[in-house]
Amino acid sequence: MTILAATTSVLPVESTQQAIGYPSLFLLVLIGALVPIVPTGALVSSAAVVAFHQTAPFALALVFVTASAAAFLGDITLYWLGRRGMGSKNGSRWLEAIRSHAPEERLTQAQGKLVDHGVAVLVLSRLVPAGRLPVMLACLLAEWPMRRFARGNFPACLAWAVTYQLIGILGGSLFDEPWEGVVAAIVLTVLISAVPSVWKRMRSAK
Repeated sequence: MTILAATTSVLPVESTQQAIGYPSLFLLVLIGALVPIVPTGALVSSAAVVAFHQTAPFALALVFVTASAAAFLGDITLYWLGRRGMGSKNGSRWLEAIRSHAPEERLTQAQGKLVDHGVAVLVLSRLVPAGRLPVMLACLLAEWPMRRFARGNFPACLAWAVTYQLIGILGGSLFDEPWEGVVAAIVLTVLISAVPSVWKRMRSAK
């Protein structure tokens, strides 16, 4: 009876968390795709930690579907806005926002890789920190149609969601308390995102 009571008391709490958590995750990842200041990778990893500790079935699968769908929709929307800016005489603030996050050096690298490897570069761009927008701008400058960009971006968003969800599962499996796993997942994602800039500084110092 005690176990049954504990279980029934946990289920409403988890149901409430899911009702609030998944829409919030979707909205935050969507905003993060449009405005690249939200740490979307850390959000997905943290959500995966919470889902890992839940008893509800398919919690991790729902995190994956929610995160990948929001990332895909955000990328497609931003690319569409960028294409409109490319076609406008005065450009657009969305196109300028993409340009501001795509330094000339990285854009040149992205353009070269896009010519050599095509759609495959999009998949890698979401897995490399700060790699998404230079590749997106390279696609805009190459005048890729929306359909071609979407075809490459779809598996990119799936791979991105899986990667950061695995980080969250790792953090959740190392600790008994969800909050500890969330902290570990955030630290891991911050370290991963900092690797490219640290490596660049080390190369410049040589």
